[in-house]
Amino acid sequence: MEPYSADRSLKGKLRRRLALLAHRRPVRMRLERPMITFSFDDAPATAVHAGAAVLEARGLKGTYYVSAGLAGGTGPMGAYATLDDTAALAGAGHELACHTFSHLDCGQAAGPAIAAEADRNAEALAAIGAPHLESFAYPYGDVSRPAKAVLGSRFRTLRTVQAGLVEDGSDANQLPSVGIEGPDGEAVAMGWLNKARAQRAWLILYTHDVSEAPSAWGCTPQALARLADAALAGGFEVVTAAEGARRLGL
Repeated sequence: MEPYSADRSLKGKLRRRLALLAHRRPVRMRLERPMITFSFDDAPATAVHAGAAVLEARGLKGTYYVSAGLAGGTGPMGAYATLDDTAALAGAGHELACHTFSHLDCGQAAGPAIAAEADRNAEALAAIGAPHLESFAYPYGDVSRPAKAVLGSRFRTLRTVQAGLVEDGSDANQLPSVGIEGPDGEAVAMGWLNKARAQRAWLILYTHDVSEAPSAWGCTPQALARLADAALAGGFEVVTAAEGARRLGL
């Protein structure tokens, strides 16, 4: 997979703006305690090994948005996990969630192509014993009306990379999240964690690789550990994306 830059054209900006208004599923929520989800996009091998180790050391589980077509290959975040490694994640209690099979950009693809990619990905993960996939994240975070239309009935939640908190009125077909990525990723994520605690909201964090020398889209194990510790100390319920959705009746 090559590095990607979202469509910055006027057409692309208009498409994203219109998508915000279409095929909405408003979330109704009133939490006694804030919730947080630690998620990993694309399943780089380091996320599957080092990322999972950080969470498991604290008795926590994460959500892995997997593109099965990338398994065993390499990309900008290094090597991707094999399907055997991915199966082991599920066996350890982590959530396997859906990207598109080939990491297809849902922002610009047609609805039937998006549906076919999601189906192919689900079939590939089912073949290694993965449970039914309940959560989806748009590859590259890019979204469109056709994508929301064909995917909204298939998954409990559809997640973007638009920064924000899940709160009353949020769209389950276009949930916000916050990246732990780049040199200031930990500080940015910590700021959103504090906002989520104050507002008793649901914060979905995502990253990609987890290594001592992460890519521009990843973080270090130490940063992930500090965020997990802060969440536990702050009284958060740490949930997978699927469990968080179930808590909200989605």
